[in-house]
Amino acid sequence: MIRVGVVGAGGRMGQEVCLAVAGAADLELVAAVDPAAAGTPAIAGRPAGGGGPDGDLAITGELSSLEDAGAEVVVDFSVADAARQTLPWLANHGMHAVVGTTGLGDADLAELAGWFDGSRANAVVAANFAIGAVLLMRFCELAAPHMDGVEVIELHHNQKRDAPSGTALHTAARIAAAREAAGAGVLPPDPTTQTVLPGARGGEGPAGVHVHSIRLPGLVAHEEVVFGALGQSLTVRHDSYDRRSFMPGVLLAVRRVPDRPGLTIGLESLLDL
Repeated sequence: MIRVGVVGAGGRMGQEVCLAVAGAADLELVAAVDPAAAGTPAIAGRPAGGGGPDGDLAITGELSSLEDAGAEVVVDFSVADAARQTLPWLANHGMHAVVGTTGLGDADLAELAGWFDGSRANAVVAANFAIGAVLLMRFCELAAPHMDGVEVIELHHNQKRDAPSGTALHTAARIAAAREAAGAGVLPPDPTTQTVLPGARGGEGPAGVHVHSIRLPGLVAHEEVVFGALGQSLTVRHDSYDRRSFMPGVLLAVRRVPDRPGLTIGLESLLDL
């Protein structure tokens, strides 16, 4: 039985993680942290503080509750500024981390590697925990050397804080790396010479891959990658219609992180992709 804590437990993803952990036979939800939701039930609809099974936990506002509860693995779905404080704390206290918080950049990941490389704890950071999204990125790596152009379109709900998404940036980076590894060369320059509306061509990501962000109510998390070549196109798309789609990947990382020394980025290696 792995003892699990959740940081950001009051958010939509945090609530799904609490429910998924509580429902897994080999995991135990022992602590839930979110200063904005302190005192509320860790799992909505169940009474807090009843002293019963893990579903009766109340959310607290202090990281110290993770240590008090003996958490072995902590899942962080908070915000970037909070995670920058939480993750070194976990490393210093020997607690493994599974991180789905968005908005962490390359500099943050470099610091994260330093924190956990010298710790008895490990960390798994993933831009997207949906298995289908991980497969999409792998399919894009396979296609990238054989096509002449590519653009990434990511679509999310209208309360997402960052744009473009970490998944989109990670996809663009993997496309660029796949082309370089195959000797396919850089993508042709953007032929657009007149932009009527600023930003109409999206943002330019790694190796010139254009990334477009859409924010609309009713969406959850979606990504479409469009490749083009002479006389043909190839579209790869993944849709998460429900936040439960991320839970198998989260639980996989929770179970595997104790055996992954240091920092692991992405679920690919956990899936042997």
